[in-house]
Amino acid sequence: MEKTKILRWPRLAFGALALLFAGIIYAWSILKAPFETMWDPGQLGLNYTLTVCFFCLGGLASGIISKKTTPMIRLIISAVLLFAGFFIASQLIGRVGVSDILLYLSYGVLCGTGIGFAYNTVISMTNAWYPDKTGLSSGVLLAGFGLSTLIIGRIADELGGMEAVGWSNTYIIIAITLGVLLLAAAFIVKPPPKGTVFPQRKKSKKTETQEETKAYTTGEMIKRFSFTKLMVIMLVLCATGSAAIGFARDIVIDVGAEPGFAVTVVGLLAVGNALGRFSVGWLFDNIGMRKTQYIVSITAVIAPLTVTFAVLVNSLALGVVGLCLSGFAFGVAPTIGSVFAAKFYGTKHFPLNFSVINLVLIPAAFAATLAGELKKSTGEFLTIFIIITAISAVGAIVNLTMKKA
Repeated sequence: MEKTKILRWPRLAFGALALLFAGIIYAWSILKAPFETMWDPGQLGLNYTLTVCFFCLGGLASGIISKKTTPMIRLIISAVLLFAGFFIASQLIGRVGVSDILLYLSYGVLCGTGIGFAYNTVISMTNAWYPDKTGLSSGVLLAGFGLSTLIIGRIADELGGMEAVGWSNTYIIIAITLGVLLLAAAFIVKPPPKGTVFPQRKKSKKTETQEETKAYTTGEMIKRFSFTKLMVIMLVLCATGSAAIGFARDIVIDVGAEPGFAVTVVGLLAVGNALGRFSVGWLFDNIGMRKTQYIVSITAVIAPLTVTFAVLVNSLALGVVGLCLSGFAFGVAPTIGSVFAAKFYGTKHFPLNFSVINLVLIPAAFAATLAGELKKSTGEFLTIFIIITAISAVGAIVNLTMKKA
């Protein structure tokens, strides 16, 4: 058992590193800079929506083929797709008359799908080493994914702004880095050998046995009422985060922030995102599922409510707090999905079950689109956050009734 403990911590650290780079999906607000003179905001917004959609579909495809392929094959596929996607996108920068379809195919389809393959494979294989600390493992991995905008996005922004490097070369650097890192992951990210003995969970032996022996197929999972409730909870949390991430800069400027400080707030939102992913995982393991659900429910309502009051009374301080809480709520969602998928439906079919749960990101991504349309028609963000607050209250009630039924 001691040998297992020694071997699994480096795997968690490497998994978090891999997802830190793969999380570049959320740095589109930065990486779109070289394309802003080529296409209008609507076209660039569509590219982000496509990227999120194909991220979900890539994870689903990875889950579907997980029984017939090895993690190595799936990560090699991811490496090839991401290298090709970013390299092709690099060749579009600065070219006159290039169709936006090429951007959608390279960045949206190839990169989105590649990140989905990496995300699903790294999380499912790394979590397999932590049956006793599923929350912690999921939280650490997803925190890495959430911090990407703050760290990798910032580095990319610096490189893109350098005359000696420029955006085209920055995209090539990203292509090579992701390709090499995920090829390395193909040789490192593996499931534990059969018969591996892990530390015991801090639960009764009876409960532990029941949880370990009960496994639901994806078809069985989606028929359960708990699955419907889980999707409602995640949709509410992701919608809050999507609206906040899409317009964080605009919201704080509307309530009095200078443009420079508004960029800092976007970074703080990313920190909140990462903290949500890690802290909720830790809470699941240390205070239990029920108490963690209370905390999540309260946060889900307070986050959009605070933004609503910030816009209503034109308060910058409340705006910053509300957006950070919204980032936290967004970060909570994938950890909840990962932990619930393992604890409610077992680990045998986890890759496919988790990827199906993740599909909730597709409708949630349109919350930013709705926010933009309401902003256009009303001239403010008040209406969208009133709506999200009301929906969050319903989601909080659903969350508190969540059981394995």
